[in-house]
Amino acid sequence: MLTKSRAPQFNLRNVHNHLELNGYVDPFLLVDTDILRHNASRFMAAMPRVQPHFAVKSNPDGRVLSCLGEEGVKFEIASKAELDALLDMNVPAEDIYYSNPVKSRRYLQHAADMGVEWYVIDSPEELEKVIAVKPDAKLYLRIYTTNEGSGYALSSKFGAHTKDINTIIDLAAELQADLAGVTFHVGSQCTNVNNWRVGIQAARKVFDQMIEAGLKPRLLNLGGGYPVELGKPVPSIEEIGEIVNQELKVFPDSVRVIAEPGRFMVADAGYFVSQVVGKTSREGKTWLYIDAGFYGGLIELKDGLGYQMLTDRTGDLVATTVA
Repeated sequence: MLTKSRAPQFNLRNVHNHLELNGYVDPFLLVDTDILRHNASRFMAAMPRVQPHFAVKSNPDGRVLSCLGEEGVKFEIASKAELDALLDMNVPAEDIYYSNPVKSRRYLQHAADMGVEWYVIDSPEELEKVIAVKPDAKLYLRIYTTNEGSGYALSSKFGAHTKDINTIIDLAAELQADLAGVTFHVGSQCTNVNNWRVGIQAARKVFDQMIEAGLKPRLLNLGGGYPVELGKPVPSIEEIGEIVNQELKVFPDSVRVIAEPGRFMVADAGYFVSQVVGKTSREGKTWLYIDAGFYGGLIELKDGLGYQMLTDRTGDLVATTVA
């Protein structure tokens, strides 16, 4: 594992090497595995108690998954396709966490048949659905927490509020379901470090409610949301780790703590390579047209996320609109 504090820098020579071997046909994504390894090592160093489970949806390429697995990272899924990709790599099913709060019965049955043990819920209906398919499932409850300061707020779509939390805990006790943990999500690309503090403190209270109801909570899942620089300053993983490590002290060592980093692991390791296919001047402004767009690899630009642009061309810098 890489232990140096500074990340390896992406090398444009890697792009040139790829093009020399394969030529250029269409835009492509190039991933530097040294940076992947560094990111995994850095995450675990910042939060030693937290086992990262990579959010496979952020990059399901088998080479990415293999690289992270070699660094001791485990996995979290949201779909059948992601599960099958991991199983094809011989990842143990018991190490895979199914963190989509709403799952179809068919996908649930497939996951249960394959040996997946851990499933998230955030409603009484989902609890009953999972238990009907897999009575011995280990469940973790996704609770609402603030998403203030995140690039994508998820709190309106997922996460049980106080009233529903009480109902779900009571129902789990009644059905003798193994409601074994709590999770939350601070919002994707979160820049407000206090969200982790609020989420962990809320989870501690829910743990106490579970214990009072006769349940045996033993998992705390910190979810995702760990940010990367996309044209704006963001808190470092070390800053987030300081808060997380402090707040985790109220949980006994018997509680397993995991997290679901996705973007943090892969974003700065990948470079989207495209080509300028046209140039023009409109009202005195230079426009460059590339062979990629919103629906061809750059969808997040629609939501205002910016990316650093690199070129191997030299010359004077000119203000340009890229389209």
